Formats: sequence, structure tokens, C-alpha cells
Amino acid sequence: RRDLGVGAAVAVLGAVFAYDYAVVLPDTPTVEFALPPSVPLFGDAFLWDVTQLDWLFLLTLVVMVFYVVVPLSDNRRLTAYYWRQFRKNRLAVVSLGYLVVVFLVGIVGPVFIPAPELELTRQYQPPLFTTVDSSVPLQCVGEVTGDVCHGSLAHPLGTTSDGKDILVLVIYGMQVSMKVGLISTLLVVTIGTAVGTVAAYGSGLVDELLMRYVDIQLTFPTFLLYLLLVFLFGGSLFMFIVLFGLTSWGGIARLVRSEALQLREEEYVLAAKSAGANAAYVIRRHLVPNVSSTVITAATLAIPGYILAEAALSFLQLGDPTIPSWGQVIAAGRSDLDSAWWISTFPGFFLFFTILAFNFMGDALRDALDPRADR
Repeated sequence: RRDLGVGAAVAVLGAVFAYDYAVVLPDTPTVEFALPPSVPLFGDAFLWDVTQLDWLFLLTLVVMVFYVVVPLSDNRRLTAYYWRQFRKNRLAVVSLGYLVVVFLVGIVGPVFIPAPELELTRQYQPPLFTTVDSSVPLQCVGEVTGDVCHGSLAHPLGTTSDGKDILVLVIYGMQVSMKVGLISTLLVVTIGTAVGTVAAYGSGLVDELLMRYVDIQLTFPTFLLYLLLVFLFGGSLFMFIVLFGLTSWGGIARLVRSEALQLREEEYVLAAKSAGANAAYVIRRHLVPNVSSTVITAATLAIPGYILAEAALSFLQLGDPTIPSWGQVIAAGRSDLDSAWWISTFPGFFLFFTILAFNFMGDALRDALDPRADR
């Protein structure tokens, strides 16, 4: 049923994708319908131009639902056991709650909040409960007391040097970080798991060829290739995700292979082979499910690496200039740290705590999913 559900969902996405690229005109939104006057957030109509990155993210959400959420809901007894083990780490529980909030706000927020726009009449507005010399901003949005401009609820985290609301930039940065982390990790996990299990089960020449290719790929200068592509075509978030997702799975493949080499000698695998099961069946039904705990833990620890890499490239002006990310906002405020500290500080805090939360959660998942951790 799960495979049929995945196939049906992917078929629907494929049909809508084909409609978007074959029927919808280039400058026309993919989704457009009129709204009643009682829905003021979107204006007169709801418009959504689905991009290539959005299609990849929708596919990632489909895979997460059917291969993470559905198995956990089907096997509630095992899920309860995992949760009891996981909640022993209180920092991991807090981190999970924080990441759920970041995920939901990052996905839902940009739907309701318009994209940040340039507004020179509200430059350098201070955050709520703080003040700044009123001679710095061109026009104070909050209350003015003497020569001091007070922060206001209109911009609770302040504004940048070009008048963009930092809270809106942070929310859009949440979406960028979730897309980068989840899509890249899905590509890495899928390819790495497939290569690792096939190499372990095939052994011999198959194992030798695949592992030597992994060795070559691990020495491949992905960053230099990305710089070359940025020089030729400009920065693109889609290009970053695809490039790093398709060239960074070597470590996962090695980890999965080492686990699968032990599993292929287990009695249930030998029994399946003796009963006439072919290689595809054994890999799909026995090896992949039994290396899933290792893969999930590795994936959780890999997500913050991609988020941090994207933020670093955006900080160096090598990211996508059309998409607001935390690294881009931090870079925009680095020259104003003495007078407008909030521009770089708030996105920096969110980036720091997101990376830290994924690391805490990865450690707790390793302890909860690995039965050898108790010993």
C-alpha cells in the first residue's frame, strides 16, 4: 500500500509538473484563483508560481510522509519505544520542538507574508524594546522621544539598511534552510543507500567498481565546480542543491556498505536467498530496512552541514541573490554592526540554533535507534 501511495502521489506530481511546463505560459502563475473579500491576506487572488525548487521540495515531502510518517504510524508499539528512548535526552526534545516550529513557520509563513521589499523610508528601524539615535534612520516608524527612536510592533526585529523587515527575512530564510537541508539530504540518502547496499550484496567486481568510483568522487572538488558554474550562469539555489546532492553521497554509501556487509550473512538473508529470492528483493526487503536506523541518523547529522554550506556561500555573495537566506542577511549587516547590530544578530541566532538543534537531535536518534547503544 505504501509503494502504491508513493506511486500515485508521484504520478499526480508528474502530471501537474507536465501541465505547468507544457500548458501554463512562462509568465503565468501555476496556481491562480480568485478569493472572496473575507480573505484579506492574499488580496483579490491567490497566486503561486511553482518553481523547480518547489517541485523538488514537494517530492521530498511526499517521500518523508510515506517512508517516515506512515511507518511510524503503522508500528505504534515500536514508535512508542523509540520515543521513550529519544525523550531521555531533554535537549533533543527541545530541539525537536524548535525544528518543528521552524519547519511549519518556514513552509506556511511565506504563503501568508509577502516577500520582503525595498523601502527606503524605514531604514535601520530598531527592534522592539530597543532604541537608536533618530538621526540614523531616515524616518522613525515607532515612537520618538527627543533624539531617540523606539522600536515598534510594526517591525519587531527591526529593519535592514534598505528597509526590509528582518522578521520577514528570517521567516523566508527558514524556508530556504529547510529546502536546502531536506532536498539535498534526500538525494544523498537515496543514492548513497542504493550504491552501498548494491555494493555489499553484489560483492566481487560490482563492489570493487562501485567503491572505487566512490573513492574518486570523494576527492572530486565540488566547491570548485560550483564556483565555475556560478561564474558561468550566476548563483542559483536549485543548482546548489542538485550539485551537492548528486556529489556528496560517498560517505553515506560507505557507511551503508559497512552495515550491509554484516547483514548479508544473517540467517534471514540466507533463508531468503535459499528460497529463491532475487537480489532486488533481498536488497529492498531485508538490507535497506535494516540499515535505515544508520541512514536516518547520518541524514539528521548531514542536514545542518548543507544548511551551513548554503549560508556560508550566501555570506560570500556566491548564493542566489533573488532568494533571501540567513547568510545573505548576515552579510548585509556586517558593515553596520556598530550602529545596527540587529541586522546580522537575529539571522545569526536562528542559524546557530538550527544547526545546534539538528546536532542534538542526531545524537539522540543515534542512541534511540541503535540497539547497540545500551551496551
